[in-house]
Amino acid sequence: MAARLVKRCACLLSEAARLAPAGPPAGRLSLARVARKPLTSSATSPSSHSEPLMNHLEDKCLDLVEQFGPEELQRVLVALAAQNRRSLPLLRAISYHLVQKPFPLNKGVLLDLAYAYGKLGFHQTQVFQRLATDLLPHVPSLTSGEVARCAKSFALLKWLNLPLFEAFAQHVLSRAQSVAMSDLCNVLLAFARLNFRPEQEEAFFNLVHEKLGSQLADLDPALQVDVLWALCVLQQARASELQAVLRPELHTQFLGDRSPRGQSTLQKLLHINATARLEHPEYAGPLLPATALDPGPPAPERKVTPLQKELQETLKGLLGGADRGRFSVATQYGWVLDAEVLLDAEGQFLPLRDFVAPHLSPPSGGQLPPPTAKRLAFLRWEFSNFASRSKDLLGRFVLARRHVLAAGFLVVDVPYYEWLELRSEWQKAAYLKDKMRKSVAEELAK
Repeated sequence: MAARLVKRCACLLSEAARLAPAGPPAGRLSLARVARKPLTSSATSPSSHSEPLMNHLEDKCLDLVEQFGPEELQRVLVALAAQNRRSLPLLRAISYHLVQKPFPLNKGVLLDLAYAYGKLGFHQTQVFQRLATDLLPHVPSLTSGEVARCAKSFALLKWLNLPLFEAFAQHVLSRAQSVAMSDLCNVLLAFARLNFRPEQEEAFFNLVHEKLGSQLADLDPALQVDVLWALCVLQQARASELQAVLRPELHTQFLGDRSPRGQSTLQKLLHINATARLEHPEYAGPLLPATALDPGPPAPERKVTPLQKELQETLKGLLGGADRGRFSVATQYGWVLDAEVLLDAEGQFLPLRDFVAPHLSPPSGGQLPPPTAKRLAFLRWEFSNFASRSKDLLGRFVLARRHVLAAGFLVVDVPYYEWLELRSEWQKAAYLKDKMRKSVAEELAK
């Protein structure tokens, strides 16, 4: 069934290419080239010819095991990626053959497959394992641009293969003098997303800092923020780089930007600002103005996840009073706590509104908590917060946890894979009590 589907799709795309206007000579279809070429809705575009038949093929699969070459797989997947069409029947058919068929995949096919899977965001662990295994011997011959594209693809898929990423770090280092800044930025962002630091991290990050020292100011302002944010995730940001991004001339252009991209950049600026304040005690400024730290009116409610709902309900039952906890707490560090509580020396909940809360923006008033009191933050970790098929948090969430700890909280981690094992309300309540006790005990043991 899968073979017939892909075979017919490959034939279809050949026909679409024949009917399309004259273009480059026939040969291997490069995803990078296709992705850069804007698609049109004209009657002569390949996508307009293939659309009805691709719909038909997705609806009808014939049960045959039939031979075809890897180039046909490549052409179908490249076409899907170029159209940004996440066709599950075709992706499953392609994935089946990549896993089940032993045919060799050359470097060009591997690069296109990795890039297309990343662009379409289709997760298939066995496929990723095969792509990583087959790509590894080719890494020394990849250009820095190809390395950057592969690393970005695997990062988009939230999938980390340590030998492959170590090899990526090595074709950055072996091309230290010639690697383009744009490629280095993409590799750095991929490493940060997966919280990956290479074995030769000192050499790798020295290269990054050397390149940034002369070229950081020449980058697009939003990219400057992205790069510094990545260095903050990987605990590699230097004071001079923090100063370059937190200077008013750069950050003021994002403070009033309400676009999605502008808000994302502002969020990263808050994280960079928090890194400077919480993890660099020697940092002398500049910092974001106080007005930038106010999260403002709450954003429209996203869909509440089952874990989020159950965690809050269980914790409210434990507190015994609305004034003894805060929920969905927006902090001035750019992170939202699922909940916070304050415990006295006997482990009793204290009314939060009576005490100062320096992490809010603006900080709330009140008296200082008792010296023996402990402020606890509850952080839930959903399936999407982890690297694919692992219990390793993605870099963004590692940074969040570090900042919350540095801000003076004890962290109560609530990962989805532990919560799913709890069946009764009693088990959930006992779980949270035990987690709180352990957090306090670990702090006292230091």
